[in-house]
Amino acid sequence: MSNPLEAIHLLEDKLKNLLSNYEFLKEENKILLQSNAELQILLEEKERQLKEQQRKFNLLKVAKTIEGSNENTRETKLKINALVREIDKCITLLNT
Repeated sequence: MSNPLEAIHLLEDKLKNLLSNYEFLKEENKILLQSNAELQILLEEKERQLKEQQRKFNLLKVAKTIEGSNENTRETKLKINALVREIDKCITLLNT
């Protein structure tokens, strides 16, 4: 690098390379942000579906225990007691 002109050309080349990399990474970042947003929406939908399925499962469990097989008598009584307590809490909240 004895010649200052060579140093300037080398610096220009490096600067062009940096700018090219910057533009590429900027575009890649834009794509990744868009992909992330789409995945977040999908995740929220799946979480909503999971909660709905859990709710249905719990309702089915309650229905099966209330159905009243001899094996589940204790569990049925516990579920009914829990439901009665929950109803009592709701009534108390409505009265206040």
